[in-house]
Amino acid sequence: MKIVVIGGSGLIGSKVVKNLRELGYEVVPASPSLGVNTLTGEGLAEALRGAQIVVDVTNSPSFEDEAVMEFFVTSNKNLLAAEAEAGVSHHVALSVVGTERLLQSGYFRAKMAQEELIKASPIPYTIVRATQFFEFIGSIAYVATEGDIVRLPSALTQPIVSDDVAAVVADFALGAPVNGIVDVAGPDQIGLDELVRQFLAANQDARQVITDDKALYFGSIEVNDQSLVPNDSHARITTTRFYDWLNHSVTQG
Repeated sequence: MKIVVIGGSGLIGSKVVKNLRELGYEVVPASPSLGVNTLTGEGLAEALRGAQIVVDVTNSPSFEDEAVMEFFVTSNKNLLAAEAEAGVSHHVALSVVGTERLLQSGYFRAKMAQEELIKASPIPYTIVRATQFFEFIGSIAYVATEGDIVRLPSALTQPIVSDDVAAVVADFALGAPVNGIVDVAGPDQIGLDELVRQFLAANQDARQVITDDKALYFGSIEVNDQSLVPNDSHARITTTRFYDWLNHSVTQG
């Protein structure tokens, strides 16, 4: 069985490729650096020839409103059309928990547009929505920093490590299409402010986190305790705890 991983050289994609290859599947990583570009259509037909499953874990190179919408709409139209031509039987896409609750952001409006295109396609699908990655907590802090102060709300998060995201995506890719959305999250809920506070402390970063429930997530999104966590009682909960990952990453660093 041939599986094509679109975005196969990125953080999640490279891990999905590794996981599936270790299980003995024929896996083809695809990305612009490998000659496959979903935005232009370059190399798509060749990469998908003979594929039964396509996993899409791509992300936009720009988060500017118009650019990110153009990326997700155009690339998904191209990809889904090429999949239909190739006879692909399962499309798996990575999205974000709470997308419909975060539409103040152009990025999440674009992710919602991506999901709607997938649902409207005749290709059986599974949309895997993940919570925030441990690896991106530094970026959250960066956007919220003014001088030596980091202002963040106390809204609950339920972050997840990228290794666990990749494992779940690979697992769903090998299963029957859900034809719906599944949520995946880490095991622990923690306030956004406290999450960043612990991250900075572990990395001996002197910035001070101030709890401000009027502060915006990534500079543009109002969030509350329901915004960033799964509301689905059937969400897949993984096992890697933030505290353990943080201690390990600091030790290894």
